[in-house]
Amino acid sequence: MLRNFIALFFCTINLSVGLSQEKPLKIGVAGLTHTHVHWILGREDISDIEIVGIAEPNRELAQRYADQHGFSMDLVYDSLEEMIAATKPEAVTAFGTIYDHLEVVQTCAPKGIHVMVEKPLAVSMGHAEQMKALAEKHNIHLLTNYETTWYPTNHKAKELLDQGKIGDLRKVIVRDGHRGPVKIGVNQEFLEWLQDPVLNGGGAITDFGCYGANLMTWLKEGAKPNTVTAVTQQLQAENNPKVDDDATIILTYDDSQAILEPSWNWPIGRKDMELYGLTGAIYADNRNTLRIRMAEGYDGYDEEQMVLEERPSPYNDPFSLLAAVVRGKITLSPNDLSSLENNMVVVEILDAARKSAQNGETINLKK
Repeated sequence: MLRNFIALFFCTINLSVGLSQEKPLKIGVAGLTHTHVHWILGREDISDIEIVGIAEPNRELAQRYADQHGFSMDLVYDSLEEMIAATKPEAVTAFGTIYDHLEVVQTCAPKGIHVMVEKPLAVSMGHAEQMKALAEKHNIHLLTNYETTWYPTNHKAKELLDQGKIGDLRKVIVRDGHRGPVKIGVNQEFLEWLQDPVLNGGGAITDFGCYGANLMTWLKEGAKPNTVTAVTQQLQAENNPKVDDDATIILTYDDSQAILEPSWNWPIGRKDMELYGLTGAIYADNRNTLRIRMAEGYDGYDEEQMVLEERPSPYNDPFSLLAAVVRGKITLSPNDLSSLENNMVVVEILDAARKSAQNGETINLKK
């Protein structure tokens, strides 16, 4: 009996040590021109990932970020191919133009390297379909990262909706944006392509319209809208000469409607969502503050406010999630906010929204 106990004890110790000594996921960074790259460069080291290489031809930009974040310029290579050959990453995170996402997947997928791109997945359905085909052919994970994926309020809102807290969903309003890239002081390397209709796929309609499309597709369990109608304006022509800076996108479903309001003209930066059901409303005001209003009479309501804690790891961080997915610890559902399936619908919505705004017509999506 004692012998069995001792054997079990040492087995448990060995298992614990093995788990604690699991090697971090080797990640390569493709590009530094998307300022969301500070998310991974400035990330606290929690031993789940290791940046083994950075592909960035702009040495001045790389040096600036190396000075800011304390990484060695020895990590920096002129091309993605060169970086991969030298460092053998298991996954690559794309922080260049949205147009470049296709090339990153074309380079990584045949080598069995998993990819996470910044939102949105692609500039067009043409690019997205090629990326999807490559990911499936070579059996790699292809994830899309949104800031709002990590908001506890969005997950609590969906949980309450699924529980029937406010009755059947009828309307969703999602507002995202800020004063505009020029007004908030975006660096020149980012600005050069963020305001380019080819490299970014559009202006505010792409940059911030993707958030609402992603969230609504998630709330609707992956269903496509029946129709997409959009209008765009250019309210800061002096700052955004080649692209829209304000958009409104209306999505209709059999039983509900979504209004997405992406803009580079909000006076205050925002990423918020409102859900309206038959008996109440849920307001995800920001990352951590959520309100529930239950209807009383004609225009009365009872309001409850919650301040939510951050979600547990790895559901609080894109790179922790990427590591968990690649290691097989988590299997993403097709409806997950980061999933390829969800984000193919997002790109289809954005394509239809741009076409609608350009032609002044409502676009019917094929089911």
